[in-house]
Amino acid sequence: MTGSVMSRQPLSAVAVSRRGFLAAGALGGVALVACGRSATTSGSSGTVAPGEVTAAEARRPHTGKTVNARLDPGPADIDLGGTKARTLAYNGQVPGPLIRANIGDELAVIVRNGLDHPTSVHWHGVALRNDMDGAAPASPNIAPGSMFTYRFSSPYPGTYWAHPHTGLDTDYGLYVPVIIDDPADPGSYDAEWIVMLDDWTSGVGTSPEQIFKGLRSMGMGGGSMPGMPGMGGMGHMPGVGGAGPSELLGGDGGDVSYPYYVINGRIPAAATTFTAKPGQRIRIRIINAGADTAFRVALAGHRMTVTHTDGFPVVPTDVDAVLLGMGERYDVIVTAGDGVFPLVASAEGKNAVARALLSTGAGTAPDVAFRPPELTGRVGTVDMFTATPQVQLPTNSDLALEARLSGTMMHYDWMINGRPHDQTVPLTVHEGQHATLRFANQTAMWHPMHLHGHTFQVIKPDGTPGARKDTVIVKPMQTVAVQLVADNPGVWMLHCHNGYHMDAGMMTTLNYTV
Repeated sequence: MTGSVMSRQPLSAVAVSRRGFLAAGALGGVALVACGRSATTSGSSGTVAPGEVTAAEARRPHTGKTVNARLDPGPADIDLGGTKARTLAYNGQVPGPLIRANIGDELAVIVRNGLDHPTSVHWHGVALRNDMDGAAPASPNIAPGSMFTYRFSSPYPGTYWAHPHTGLDTDYGLYVPVIIDDPADPGSYDAEWIVMLDDWTSGVGTSPEQIFKGLRSMGMGGGSMPGMPGMGGMGHMPGVGGAGPSELLGGDGGDVSYPYYVINGRIPAAATTFTAKPGQRIRIRIINAGADTAFRVALAGHRMTVTHTDGFPVVPTDVDAVLLGMGERYDVIVTAGDGVFPLVASAEGKNAVARALLSTGAGTAPDVAFRPPELTGRVGTVDMFTATPQVQLPTNSDLALEARLSGTMMHYDWMINGRPHDQTVPLTVHEGQHATLRFANQTAMWHPMHLHGHTFQVIKPDGTPGARKDTVIVKPMQTVAVQLVADNPGVWMLHCHNGYHMDAGMMTTLNYTV
């Protein structure tokens, strides 16, 4: 994939800045369509009236413009770079087509389900209306052969993404980048590079369903299956185990060893190339769309300035690399050198990488086995960043919430507050409350915890305000506290963004009550 120049189209789903930023060609435009449908919102601890959701939507900014887009999830044959994979994808491509709008634009995205099972589209990180969230029961799943139109506006600019919220579909090729721009903030950069990271098994290795069965069988009479790499002699199931330790994650890197790790749908041996000019300031929007893998990302020969976490600005901080758990996004600025430079995403604990190339002039890329020294330099982690003053949340709190994370690899019984999702007791808030939520990890695994429909501010270990985010890594036997404002009525999922942990039960809801 080669970067191509794209001009701003105010009503297009692929609009970019007025300066004509460079964007990855494979993340191109989507078709323009429109239709509408609404949904109701309910939960086990009460019902959120449609009027409350409508009132919250009315408080968001509205430009009066509509950005129309179409997503067609279905089977697809994808070329990963000489390796062909039969998988599931949006509009026959991985990543799916870029969806882009301005703050306050109405997004109208029609989804036609070409899968053989129900699906949804969750707008990860977007503080949107509850009945458009793309996660049941807030919004209904879309039956095979049916269509649904998501209609919503976003109150905040940033780097987001979309994916299904239906079972193990999280470990297929069903994901798209979503960018919300602020026209009043053109940004001090010359080019833009969207980078989507993924761990890949669909169509080339053990299927996600087989992997999950193997993980579950370890605690369901699967017995002692000697020889499973990285699993303490618990067995041999292709794809299961094989992850080694990660100091950054406080333990094992993950549960699953993948055949490939990809950037923008390409394996390292056939890496995509982004083209720019020497001296240009490039904004790299990095999105981790993986199911089980944290990535440490570095650009050879360059330092990065971290400017945003999960869409929100932070005090600019220089690092050599950044660590992203599943669902996290980091925006960084680099000043491009002269030559060909690999962008390397090291799969934590898994002895493998994903790779893309930045080309600004003559030269050839290093061998695919090359590992830039920046990977072992100053690695940016969440505790190093502080939201800028204009986006910090209030520090006062009138409600304490706790999400205790429990479970073991032996039984693969991941839970929140001692219960799997089908037996959950929701966390509850009243609209307008300021809550402190504590993620207490009582397990030997790390968990990237994600809250729908809200952002929160991480509280640093010293008690000071940290980054503003919607997904945060919680390391083994540690507690992370965050602050949030209950300003978006509904029933909202709170879960681990490891696709296998979530499907095993590590999910609850945050419910608004009257």
